[in-house]
Amino acid sequence: MYIFNSCQTIWLAIIDSNDLVELLQFPFMQRAIAGAILMGILGGMLGSFVTLRQLSFFSHAVGHAALVGVALGVLLQFNPTWMLLPFTLVFGVVVLYLIDKTDLGSDSVLSIVLSGALAIGVILTSLIKGYRGNLMAVLFGDILAIDTTDLILTLLILVGGSIFLLSTLRQQILLTLNPDVAQVQGIPVQLYRYVFVVLLSLAVAVAIKAVGVLLVNAFLVIPASTAKLMSHHFSRFLILSVIVGSSSSIAGMIISGLFNLASGPSIVLVQFLLFVAVFIWVKLRMKAP
Repeated sequence: MYIFNSCQTIWLAIIDSNDLVELLQFPFMQRAIAGAILMGILGGMLGSFVTLRQLSFFSHAVGHAALVGVALGVLLQFNPTWMLLPFTLVFGVVVLYLIDKTDLGSDSVLSIVLSGALAIGVILTSLIKGYRGNLMAVLFGDILAIDTTDLILTLLILVGGSIFLLSTLRQQILLTLNPDVAQVQGIPVQLYRYVFVVLLSLAVAVAIKAVGVLLVNAFLVIPASTAKLMSHHFSRFLILSVIVGSSSSIAGMIISGLFNLASGPSIVLVQFLLFVAVFIWVKLRMKAP
């Protein structure tokens, strides 16, 4: 059974009294809204490139392998966030290196490494004794538990990622569409690939606090996929992805409080329903005379 923290209990009490104005005055709710917006923007921006570069399985592997970092943090009595950041970063870079240095397909390498990391994570989890509230919160997400440190980390990653991707946007688009042509034109393809993997790994680490290890990949992929249905122009696609990511995060938080549901799954559920609605709308518009 999912364990809600004290902040979520306070939120549910306020929701039951329908006092949404008073709700916004609570610091934990203000942090949650700020975190939802920042993570939604970060997820939408990186998710756009993840979708186009077919890196969904990569982010899936990084997210699920983060279970090792979570378990280590709990076992060593460290803040799981501080274990997640270095672990996901090293894991992402090592996986990309293995893909580049072996003759195996990327899906094979990812499957092997993911399976090994999950096995280690499950074994480490079994060694945890007593209360596992911190572990459960990271597995399933609790955006209401976001603190100031999480917001600062997310903001730093968002600012750094935005500067890198937007300042090299033309090169990034060419790299996404045709890496061979990008290489011929002198674009440092390998450097850009590794920097993007670093950003993606860090984004996965901070997003886990909100949506959990089990759903973090959906948090990156679904908003971008929804935006892709609405526009094939890259600039509009990128903007729509950011809008969908941030707005669905806030809507998921509200639904979480109204119906006493876990925050992470609620956010992803809103994203999924929005994707289905946009898909149906696009299909109906195509059939219209």
